[in-house]
Amino acid sequence: MNSSQPIRFAAVGLDHAHIFGQVAGLLQAGGEFVGMATDDPSAAVAVKVRERYPDVPVVEDPDELIARDGIDVIVTAAVPDRRGPIAVAALRAGKDVVADKPGCVTLAQLEEIEKAVAETGRFWSVTFSERFEVPCVIKAGELVREGRIGTVVQTLGVGPHRIGDRGHLGGANARPDWFYDKARYGGIITDIASHQIDQFLWFTGSRTAEVVSSTVGNFANPDKPGLQDFGEVLLRSDNAQGYVRVDWYTPDGLPTWGDGRLTVLGTDGYIEMRKYVDLEGRDGGNHLFLVDHEGTHYIDCSQVGLTYYADLVRDVRDRTTTAAPQEHTFETMRLALTAQQNAAVRGAAR
Repeated sequence: MNSSQPIRFAAVGLDHAHIFGQVAGLLQAGGEFVGMATDDPSAAVAVKVRERYPDVPVVEDPDELIARDGIDVIVTAAVPDRRGPIAVAALRAGKDVVADKPGCVTLAQLEEIEKAVAETGRFWSVTFSERFEVPCVIKAGELVREGRIGTVVQTLGVGPHRIGDRGHLGGANARPDWFYDKARYGGIITDIASHQIDQFLWFTGSRTAEVVSSTVGNFANPDKPGLQDFGEVLLRSDNAQGYVRVDWYTPDGLPTWGDGRLTVLGTDGYIEMRKYVDLEGRDGGNHLFLVDHEGTHYIDCSQVGLTYYADLVRDVRDRTTTAAPQEHTFETMRLALTAQQNAAVRGAAR
C-alpha cells in the first residue's frame, strides 16, 4: 500500500450506536469511508448513520460489499451474533476487520475467526471502547508502566449500564428486540464484561488467565427473562487476580449512562478511574485518582490523547497489530465466552 493513500473502509452492520465512534475514529485517523450495508436498513442506528454520512454509498447486499475489491477494512457493529460471520467473510475476502465488542458470541465463532486470521494473514480487532476510547484509562496504563504503583496484583472493574440510555438507542424509543434475546447478544458477560476482562489482561500484563467463577442473573426484569441484567466474574492469572461486575441497573438520577469505575491495585499504591462521572464532585468524566507512598493525587485526563484508531490505520499499512495484539484479543474473548458459558444462573434469567 502506498503510504500517501488513505486506507479505505466500509461499514457492514449498523445495529449498535458504537458504530458512530468507530467510523468517526477511522475518519479522524485518515481513513476514507467508502460504503455501508446492513441487514436491517430500518434500524434506528442505521438510519442515523445514513443521515450523518449522506455522501457515503449504501449497498443493499452486505455480502457484496464485503467481497468488493479496493476496500482495506470492514468495520462492524452488527447485531452481536452476526459479527463473527461478518468477520470471517471479510477476513477471507482479504480485509482486516474492526468489530464492536463483543466480537463474537460463541466459542465456535471464535474458533472460526482464529482459523480465518491464521489462514489469511489479516487481523481481527475488537473495539473495547471502555479502554480504547477513555482517556483516563490510557493515562492509567502509562502510570502503571512507569512503575508508579509497583507491581499490579489485582484489578476491580465495574460496568453499570442503563437500558434506556438515549445515546445508545440511536434515536429509537426503546431497545430493539435482539437486546432481549440472549442467543443474539451473547449474554451480559460476553456483551459487557469483555471490556473489563480486556482491562484485566492489559493492566496486569497477563497473556492468559482462568475463570475461577462467574454468575449471571435477572433480578429487575422478570418480564424479560432473555435479558441478563447482572453478571460477575472472578479471574486469576499466574501473577494477578481480577473481579468484574456488570449490570443494567443505572438509576435515572445519574447524569450519564453508567458510573463505570476501574481500580488497579499495586504493591506500592493504587489507581482509581471514574470514567464517566465523579459523584457530587468535578464536572465531566475521565477522573483519575492515584495513591502512593507520597500521598494522594488527582489527574484530570480529559485532554489525554487516544491512539487506537491511528494505530489501526498504521497496522493496516505495516501489517502489525500495535492497536491490540491479536493474541490478546483472542484471549479476551475466550475468557468472556468461557465465563458466560460456565456461569451460574440466578433469578429470572434463562
